[in-house]
Amino acid sequence: MSVNFNTFIDRRHQFDCAKWTQYPEEVIPLWVADMDFLSPEPVIDALRERVEHGVFGYQNDSPELREVLVERLSARHNMHVSSDQIVFMPGLVFGLNTVGRAVGAPGLGILMQTPVYPPFLTTPKNNDRLLQTAPLASSMLDGVLRYEIDFEALEAAVTPETKLFLLCNPHNPVGRVFTRVELEALAEFCLRHNLIVCADEIHCDLVYPGYAHISIASLAPEIADRCVTLLAPSKTFNLPGFGLGWAVIENPALRELIQTTLGKIGASVNALAYTAAEAAYRDGQAWLDEVLAYLQDNRDALIDFVHENLPNVPITQPEGTYLAWLDCRALNLQPDPYQFFLDNGHVAFSNGESFGAPGFIRINYATTRATLMEGLNRAAASLGK
Repeated sequence: MSVNFNTFIDRRHQFDCAKWTQYPEEVIPLWVADMDFLSPEPVIDALRERVEHGVFGYQNDSPELREVLVERLSARHNMHVSSDQIVFMPGLVFGLNTVGRAVGAPGLGILMQTPVYPPFLTTPKNNDRLLQTAPLASSMLDGVLRYEIDFEALEAAVTPETKLFLLCNPHNPVGRVFTRVELEALAEFCLRHNLIVCADEIHCDLVYPGYAHISIASLAPEIADRCVTLLAPSKTFNLPGFGLGWAVIENPALRELIQTTLGKIGASVNALAYTAAEAAYRDGQAWLDEVLAYLQDNRDALIDFVHENLPNVPITQPEGTYLAWLDCRALNLQPDPYQFFLDNGHVAFSNGESFGAPGFIRINYATTRATLMEGLNRAAASLGK
């Protein structure tokens, strides 16, 4: 397989794609985590065959997909689970809120590390829970902005009311792929404080050479017994519009609790999503290998550009994901960096404020190199205005 990821696909005029239609036509969108690439050919072929079948009844499960996932988890992530320990749901954000509703009770706490993916921050309020945050520790290392777990901050933030810990690994937006040592210390913290762990590992297959994703649930049976691991094909294989996610829950009582909560909400997954996911996980690895190489080159080009043209802007070097995190506070842009670059450069980044970090922006570099560089050049030029 050889895919030309430099080919631009018109997503503004052909389909109502939110990434490209959220802003006026003159704006280059480098915001929402959505790749500007064709999905894997095996997925397209499988969907074409399914559509040509012509009958689209309710589909409540996919035993075939379950078996594919069990094999993949074992081979790639050292998670040895049975097919009945997988729970399907309509997407990862849906999963976050389901777990947020199922664990604890109104008024009790949900702890997380900031900055973090915005749906983490809204989950407590959505479910009448208390938001508790502990900032990640940041530093500069060889000109790169780097984040680590601040265990002192976690100890200061946890209270007897805390019942649930939300983990993002690989981390969105800072791009860390946490090490075994970090995760073991985090598991010890959660066990000591009797916390359920909900781990968003949606970017687990988007990890660059030199790093390895480790699921916190794979560390030991006692932490697996307290874990809900959330995954989806949406980021890995560029299938966000299908709305399919899945959880691995080894503890039977916890799994029943989550399934009961899903049932009360009336959650379901559409039939084509099962087809797309099965084809992606079964036959999409060659495409994924190629896209990762392209993303790594984009990442490096982005970092070089920022170092050369925006020397006062610290930037992360993502170990995983296709999302870079930039600290624009020293530029003192008004009213904020997001709005400044949108108004003056006609380029849309993600606003750091929604991640709990005003003054920052997040850049999605999963696009053609030409689109990425045009957006970056616009941003740099806007500073001269």
